[in-house]
Amino acid sequence: MTGILFLVHRAPWPPDRGDRIRSWHMFEALAKLAPVHVAALADNEADAALARDRMAPLCKSLAIEVRKVSRPLALAQAVLKREPVSNRLFRSAALARHVDRLIRQGGITHIVAFSGQMAQYLPARFDGPMLMDFVDVDSAKFATYAEQDKRQPLNWVHAREARMLGAWEAEVARRVDASLFVSEAEAALFCSRSGPGAGKICAVENGIDTDRFDPGLALDRVETGEGPLAVFTGQMDYRPNIDAVRWFVADILPLIRRHHPRARFAIVGRAPTDEVRALESLPGVTVTGEVPDVRPWLVAADAVVAPLLLARGVQNKLLEAMAMARPVVASAAAATGIDATPGAHLLVAQDAGEIAGAVCSLFDDPTGAATMGQAARARMIARYGWDARLAPLGELLGLPA
Repeated sequence: MTGILFLVHRAPWPPDRGDRIRSWHMFEALAKLAPVHVAALADNEADAALARDRMAPLCKSLAIEVRKVSRPLALAQAVLKREPVSNRLFRSAALARHVDRLIRQGGITHIVAFSGQMAQYLPARFDGPMLMDFVDVDSAKFATYAEQDKRQPLNWVHAREARMLGAWEAEVARRVDASLFVSEAEAALFCSRSGPGAGKICAVENGIDTDRFDPGLALDRVETGEGPLAVFTGQMDYRPNIDAVRWFVADILPLIRRHHPRARFAIVGRAPTDEVRALESLPGVTVTGEVPDVRPWLVAADAVVAPLLLARGVQNKLLEAMAMARPVVASAAAATGIDATPGAHLLVAQDAGEIAGAVCSLFDDPTGAATMGQAARARMIARYGWDARLAPLGELLGLPA
């Protein structure tokens, strides 16, 4: 009997952040192919409890362990053992024992691992297909961190992680039957960094639930005050998101407010750091923290902005905004990997002046902004349905859909 083991670094429910959105839809796609055994980690017990309640009835078996290792301890252990810090952060002896027991018992014929940190749970020997969804090239992310931040010891930590993680990613790719990435650009980047011996490399793109992200739905209204509103959404303890909103507030919003003095900027997302919270003291800035539903904030936006300086893969925040028919202004980094036409489906700008000018153009022309938003939604419906995006999984696993 067919059985799929799904190894995932964060339990997929609720799908309220980029990694969990992708892993949740992947779980649903796998469950249509065969019974799924899920072995996952969670950041805290509350997340684990939510996931157990929702997922247990849908799985053949479910094991979720809460991560407890701190970053300083993980760094110390990784240096001593000469391995990536990322692996240490997601190591659980209890989960490893559970996975070993499941495989020894039989019934696991296929394995899918989500995020490179979970490759450490793959068995040394396995007769069936193994897929590794790296999603992004994480080693490249740490290399960029090292280039951007020359302060010690952070520069050394990031450079080391880029080097160690890159070697680990290449080793894993040689062991598995296929390595998946969220975009053709990420797949090409991995090939360029890992060499010709990396094995089969495939792009399996993110999608968007256009039934849920539908501007025609009746949604609660949010009170945003007066004046045109730019909105940023995302997990607000994630460094690239923090850097993006700091840049927008410091360098871009003042330029916008020269032309639109009442312009406002809302930072919408869970777990804002003190650094992000402090931005609310500045004129026109709102920091919401976690919200029950991001869609009302998207509906309220006159422009959705993604001024990311560092972005890997396909940005779910942009897919969501575009599915909600909102006009989007994205940095070139954020727009990379999205199959849409700049100027027709979204605006792409690079420096602070260009981004401010693009946002002002949307504020100045609500009719044109609405037309762009409608074109963006049409593009999402035509190109980014989850069923179509994840259809290759069955073929890669050798399982009929």
